[in-house]
Parts: sequence; C-alpha cells; structure tokens
Amino acid sequence: MKKKKSDSYLSIVMGILTSFGILKPFLRLFSKKYRYKKREPDFKPSKQIPTFYVHGFRGNDSSTQQMVDAAMAYSQNKTFLRVTIDLLGNIDYDGDLGDGPHPIVQVVFKDRFVGNVGITRYLDMILPALANTYHFTQYNAVGHSLGATSLVLQAMKKHRTRHFPRLNKLVLLAGPFDGVVYLGDFPNVNQLTKKGRPILMNLRYLQLLLKRRRFPKNVRILNMYGNVDDDSNTDKYISVISARSIKYILSPIVKEFHEFELLGEFGEHSLIHDNRYAIDVLNRFLYSNEME
Repeated sequence: MKKKKSDSYLSIVMGILTSFGILKPFLRLFSKKYRYKKREPDFKPSKQIPTFYVHGFRGNDSSTQQMVDAAMAYSQNKTFLRVTIDLLGNIDYDGDLGDGPHPIVQVVFKDRFVGNVGITRYLDMILPALANTYHFTQYNAVGHSLGATSLVLQAMKKHRTRHFPRLNKLVLLAGPFDGVVYLGDFPNVNQLTKKGRPILMNLRYLQLLLKRRRFPKNVRILNMYGNVDDDSNTDKYISVISARSIKYILSPIVKEFHEFELLGEFGEHSLIHDNRYAIDVLNRFLYSNEME
C-alpha cells in the first residue's frame, strides 16, 4: 500500500512539473519523437475525419466515456480507438479506428495530474502519430475543462506546421479560459464588456489573446458551459465569465462560433460531459449539418 501511495504522489509531482515546463529539457532527451514522414508521390489522404475526445485535469477514460458511447451510436461506428499516453510519450492503442467517415478516438493521459502545457505536449505527439498511420488530414475534437484550453493552444501552436492535420470542428466543454474559481477568478467579480472582453484577464488568457491570429480560420466551434444557477454564476469550478471569455478571442477569427449554456444541476462542471442533452447537441454539431 505504501508503494502505491508513493507512486501516486510521484505522478502528481511529475504532472505538476511537466505542466509548468520545468521538466522540458529532461523530456526532450527521453521522450519519443513523432514527426511526419516525407509524403510519397502516390500518397492518398484519407477522407476520414476522426473526432478526438480529450479529458482534463484529474480526468480519465470515464470522463469522456458517455460521450464516446453516444458518438458511436449517433455516427454508427461499431468500434472506437482508445489512445493512452504516458509522460515519456509512449502510446498504447486499444480498439480500432474503423472505416467510417467519422471514427472516434478517446485520448487518455496516464498522468492524470497534468495541466495545459502537458496536455498540449501530448497532443503534439498523438496527432502526428495517428495521422501518419491512418493518413487523415483533418480532425474534430472535444475537450473538457483543461482539455478544452489545451486544444485551443495546440491548434494555435501547430496551425502553420506543414502536413500537420487541420482542425475542422471543435467542442469546448467548461473551459477555464480566464481562470478557475478561487484560483484567480472570484464569482461575480469579473465581467464581460459589451464586446465580450473580460475586464480582468489572467496570463493564460492574455497568451491566447495575443496568439489569436494563429488560430485556423476555417474552424467551426461550439462552446458549452455550465451554470448551477445558485447566484454564483459558475459551474462550481469555472465561472460563466471565464468559460464565455473565449468568444472574444476566437469569434472574429473562425468560420462559426456557437454558445450553449447548461443550467441547474446538470450544469455542474463534472456532470456536463455526461449530460444527455448536452451530448445530443454536440453530436448534432459534430456529425450533422444542423448547426452550420
């Protein structure tokens, strides 16, 4: 039992250090590299557009499982691919991508205690590794909590990288774009201006704002956020202001930007990704043309 506890503490410490970039020099030495190979003249891009489901801090496969199951039924996929990645970039595959037009990929981080820097780094490895194998050139993504923020950062980082798969549709669930409740964001303190800009901006938000022009333009975005409706204007962890603040950054850039609010008990941060109504809305956005 003691060994398990020490392993757990080590995982937490390593995740935090990775998230702050402290271990970057070490990881560069020992991490696996996933780069695009030079395309052959007879290279034939796949028409598949897989959807990647990405959990957030302290999440795991159960965080996105109900969304994955519902997506399989909606898009008529008989299987899905689970991709698990560890701190050094070792990737384990379970399942199959299938041959449907919209295959499902569930991304699981073995190090659950990982922040934006770590998640973005993992995505930098996973996307080219799978694109090299399956030859897809576009992808959709669903990110919950820090997974949402990291998907935005990753798209900004790799937008101009040659042959890197291009983001097509993006669903953001309860993203902490301008702080977490009581960690730089206090309920009912911050406000949005008439143009949608938050009056108070933390360093992460400023980073996203300054890099907004790097975000790909032809992306359709659905931003979903919760409000438990208890006068705090939060989902208990993320304020409505923080979650909605991404609109000011991306709405003028992208092809489409939609917002969707979940009120009441099902608007709680950890329940949003299991809400049947929310899942139905995001499935229609991802796998049909109803919101286009």
